[in-house]
Amino acid sequence: MKTNIKAVIFDLDGTLLNTLDDLADSCNIMLKKFNFPQRTIDEVRQFVGNGLGVLVEKAIPDGKKNPLYEQALDCIRKTYATHSQVKTKPYDGIIKLIQDLNKNGIHTGIVSNKPDAQVKELAERYFASYISSNTAVGEQESKGIRRKPAPDSILSVMSILKVQPEQAVYAGDSDVDIATARNAGIPCISVTWGFRSKEFLLKNGAQILADKPQDLPSIIEGGCQRNILPF
Repeated sequence: MKTNIKAVIFDLDGTLLNTLDDLADSCNIMLKKFNFPQRTIDEVRQFVGNGLGVLVEKAIPDGKKNPLYEQALDCIRKTYATHSQVKTKPYDGIIKLIQDLNKNGIHTGIVSNKPDAQVKELAERYFASYISSNTAVGEQESKGIRRKPAPDSILSVMSILKVQPEQAVYAGDSDVDIATARNAGIPCISVTWGFRSKEFLLKNGAQILADKPQDLPSIIEGGCQRNILPF
């Protein structure tokens, strides 16, 4: 593969892994504990992408104004810590994509708003041969590292991988990912197999679309120019 791209950094939920069922189950366990109404899979699909804090804010009545918000957030964090690998699995074609990128000398990393511990656990389980723990990064705001769409984590992973902005690309399935890549000064490949529709992505500024993992190598080989593929 001839390309100027030396690193592909991936979002995790909805991009590499289908984590929706485990997130929804964890959410509903929390909601049941506090006698809040249960949420459907489609509702949770719309709530995820900005971390567990936002998921809880959107899932419980009155959001952050609810006096039980902090307790609910603590509950879902503890619940998801033990439920993050029950139903989660890679999307079809993802493992081969990571393998092929590495065979072609392209580094891979992960930047997610999921709790850092769960990001590292999932990366170790599914991608240990290709992505190291220090380039699989989750939410670490307690350490002063801003979560997406701030560019902090992406810039950190790029530094570890020793790549410049013109040598890197971010791949994700949401508007948050588009904004994150923009803030980091790198292109974003918006994937349509995740938690957001093609129409939503285009409405929120997507410039490069891929509808299956097999599309990414050709997009990368083309230098990540604007390349909207048929859906």
